Amino acid sequence: MNQRTIAGTVSISGVGLHTGQQVNLTFKSAPTGHGVKFKRTDLDEQPLMNVDVNRVVSTERSTTLGGGSATVSTIEHLLSALSGLQIDNILIEIDGGEVPILDGSASPYVEVLQQVGFEEQDTPRDYFVVEEPITFRDETTGSEIVALPYDGFEVVSMIDFDSPVLGQQYATLRGYEDYAEEIAPCRTFVFLHELEALFEHDLIRGGDLTNAIVIADRHVPQPRLDSLAQKMGKDTVEVTEQGILNTLDLKFHNEPARHKLLDVMGDISLLGVPIRGRILATKPGHRVNVAFTKLLKKAYLDQRRLKGRPQYNPNDEPVYNVEQILEIMPHRYPFLLIDKIIEKGENHIVGLKNLSFNEAFFQGHFPGNHVMPGVLQIEAMAQTGGLLVLTQQEDPGNWDTYFLKIENAKFKNFVVPGDTILFKMELIAPVRRGICQMRGTAYVGNKLVSEADLVAQIVRRS
Repeated sequence: MNQRTIAGTVSISGVGLHTGQQVNLTFKSAPTGHGVKFKRTDLDEQPLMNVDVNRVVSTERSTTLGGGSATVSTIEHLLSALSGLQIDNILIEIDGGEVPILDGSASPYVEVLQQVGFEEQDTPRDYFVVEEPITFRDETTGSEIVALPYDGFEVVSMIDFDSPVLGQQYATLRGYEDYAEEIAPCRTFVFLHELEALFEHDLIRGGDLTNAIVIADRHVPQPRLDSLAQKMGKDTVEVTEQGILNTLDLKFHNEPARHKLLDVMGDISLLGVPIRGRILATKPGHRVNVAFTKLLKKAYLDQRRLKGRPQYNPNDEPVYNVEQILEIMPHRYPFLLIDKIIEKGENHIVGLKNLSFNEAFFQGHFPGNHVMPGVLQIEAMAQTGGLLVLTQQEDPGNWDTYFLKIENAKFKNFVVPGDTILFKMELIAPVRRGICQMRGTAYVGNKLVSEADLVAQIVRRS
């Protein structure tokens, strides 16, 4: 699926929950690769802030991004809407430091973005594909989030409060088709005793009784309810049989669990790319969500770096075994550094070397600290690349390969006895007059151990 942005420009306004300030947002389309960015138009330099988990500066009561002296807080509902609508590239101009709370859900953002419409772009969307379980657990709170391999996208949230009103609840979203109807409308919630404390400390200047579900899990005398109502601009409020204030009706029996799922989607979108996998969130919260997303970010960066890593199954028949390699290559013990070829295409080839302690170079490099020399890794790359080019000749056994240039060589991890090292060579230009330009990478397991750009010439033996 390709990336997408919105089809025009659209605005929305509202009050920040914590600051109580009126804030205006303008959404603008953005080119491919732009990602999601905030622009603080109320500041002199109008700084841009990438939506990135490594830019989170606070998770106290909401998720806050920071860049230099600028911040934008309470971003989770808006980011959830962008994630649920699969918007990859967008510029969000904001003239204040907090995203409006609106009705406490993601629906107002979904509706305004749906009104302007979407535009598919010409660049494929990048994904983070969960290949193995990734887990974050907070031993103190019992919160846990797990990412599991899954062919698609799914989020499951579970909440469990020590409350006679709000106990265990579950919510599930499979794919994105039902997000706008089933998840986006679900509003934030707060316990009545927490709400009173926030009011006492002047921490929700923009809150009222219509942008949060207020749960009363303890007996509250009516005079206290009346006092709270007056602070919120109401004459009086009552507690319903469901244990919530009568200012709102639940849209779903499990609306709190669905809202937590909404928050999880917003926070994990700080990864910067959509996920192919299953997310299981138990007792999630912004701090836990962000800590988990940082683990996803590390795994994603490793995956992107290893995107071209070849796969090796020792049960598969090799393209060339060592006897066939000896018929093509002039190299012999102790300088033949390839045991077999496991993959070969028109412009690439993958060779393999099983390293034992008996390799001649390990005896002197180094006693007590045996490491494969980097120059021999480069030589093994060249031999692998030579097999690709030589096998394209009519009589491959009558040609030799000579180095002309080595550039951008980097050695990133040790290669030691017992390792199986894979060498992947890719042609970066057509072969002309026997000149071969190739990009080489070497892997041990999930580690990139070395890389280099090689130029060589194949010469027929006289």
